[in-house]
Amino acid sequence: MPGSRLDAIDRMILKELQADGRMTNVELARRVGISAPPCLRRVRTLEEQGYIRGYHADVEPRELGFEVQVFAMVGLQSQAESDLSAFEARCRDWPLVRECHMLNGEVDFILKCVSPDLRTFQTFLTEHLTAAPNVGSVKTSLVIRQGKGEPGVPFDVLEERLARRA
Repeated sequence: MPGSRLDAIDRMILKELQADGRMTNVELARRVGISAPPCLRRVRTLEEQGYIRGYHADVEPRELGFEVQVFAMVGLQSQAESDLSAFEARCRDWPLVRECHMLNGEVDFILKCVSPDLRTFQTFLTEHLTAAPNVGSVKTSLVIRQGKGEPGVPFDVLEERLARRA
């Protein structure tokens, strides 16, 4: 199991940083029960090994004028790897697309999009997304509200699994 390669302190560091990536190294060290220098070394190692992908601010889209959030389910005409990769590359170039996930099943991709208004999203939909090469179908769902938005992974579940294996 991938998480088992980390010791309990590394997992606590990840849990704390996932909850608050802005805390100082001194505060992080205090919370996980070690001194600051080894804590910083551990954080650097977790970054280098790819456990920590980066740090960012969780901004409120509506406060910045992005009133519309839409999930777009996209079906492609061809699922050849080159076509899947080409679609993913295209999604990375579209600013309104904030997330792109390839799925198994009837839908090939689900895109999370944000837009300042419906007109802007409709223009993106008709001029870019549905007009893109290899796109066969697009179904959209407008988000009314978000009931939950937790980042990362549930560390409590990981700890329970590790305890059962011990």
